[in-house]
Amino acid sequence: MLSLTHYPVHVLKLVNDKTCWRLRHRGPDWSGLHQHGDCYLAHQRLAIVDPASGDQPLFNEDKTVAVTVNGEIYNHKELRKSLPKHKFRTGSDCEYDEYGEEFVDMLDGIFSFVLLDTRDNSFIAARDAIGVTSLYIGWGQDGSIWIASELKALHDDCDHFEHFPPGHLYSSKQGGLRRWYNPPWFSKAIPSNPYDPLALRKALESAVIKRLMTDVPFGVLLSGGLDSSLVASITARHLASTSADKKLGSQLHTFCVGLENAPDMKFAREVAEYLGSVHHEFHFTLQDGIDAIEDVIYHTESYDVTTVRGSTPMFLMTRKIKSLGVKMVLSGEGSDEIFGGYLYFHKAPNKKEFHREDM
Repeated sequence: MLSLTHYPVHVLKLVNDKTCWRLRHRGPDWSGLHQHGDCYLAHQRLAIVDPASGDQPLFNEDKTVAVTVNGEIYNHKELRKSLPKHKFRTGSDCEYDEYGEEFVDMLDGIFSFVLLDTRDNSFIAARDAIGVTSLYIGWGQDGSIWIASELKALHDDCDHFEHFPPGHLYSSKQGGLRRWYNPPWFSKAIPSNPYDPLALRKALESAVIKRLMTDVPFGVLLSGGLDSSLVASITARHLASTSADKKLGSQLHTFCVGLENAPDMKFAREVAEYLGSVHHEFHFTLQDGIDAIEDVIYHTESYDVTTVRGSTPMFLMTRKIKSLGVKMVLSGEGSDEIFGGYLYFHKAPNKKEFHREDM
């Protein structure tokens, strides 16, 4: 996803070719471009929901509003029902109807988007509550504003760029960022809600089930650890009651990667056998990992040792998964950060610092 505002029209073609190509790997299914005056939207689509008609940018009924989105809106069917007079053009989960800037609070999903209103040449951009989807914002020397899913689309044309913060919205009318996501717990130094295991279980199951919203083949990354095993178990249990089962079948596919004789492979195999999934094991060598490092750094846009180390086997595995025709995966990623699962969390000096590190 790429957005460019207030840029001389005569250089747009050059910008299109150069910057869109840098993000081509993000979306092999469709390349969409839209220009209005000196504002420009581009999108590289990986089609998960409504592959047939959900190409972007998307428009409202009279095409005065255009939007490009990276993400999934899990409550899009409920939102459609609340708009009986609106004639939706696609089956996409990202099609928009007008609610002003406050519509972001209505979204249940993971997303980064830029919405352009051609009636007053204004735009808004927003990122989901905890920043699952990537987003960056940059400023050119000529006053142009650039917003993209990856830094590589910005570095040639921006004097300054930075992370677009999670849970925030940028409005061209206001000229700055504001936080749209303000849950009650966010401002608490120490959470006060008592631990409720049943509520936690219900929330986890709900989170997994709503992510089974797909029109394309998918699977689960399974390491054999607690987090990925729970996600795989919930998926296997509820798959038959989702639309994915009707379109793709009820046989769950699981995937694991590791060095030869790695413990994860053994544990993942045991979980897969228990769940009855179609299990795929991928092995790599140290040389495979070394050979992949340059590509991993390019795609993660990071030299951080921990990031590169953890991303390398994931990079090798996802290439194999893609070759099998699978376009979406669920995983247990992120749970150690939220629940303090890493060993270093025991060094937190107090509850306040523990909570700050978690959030």
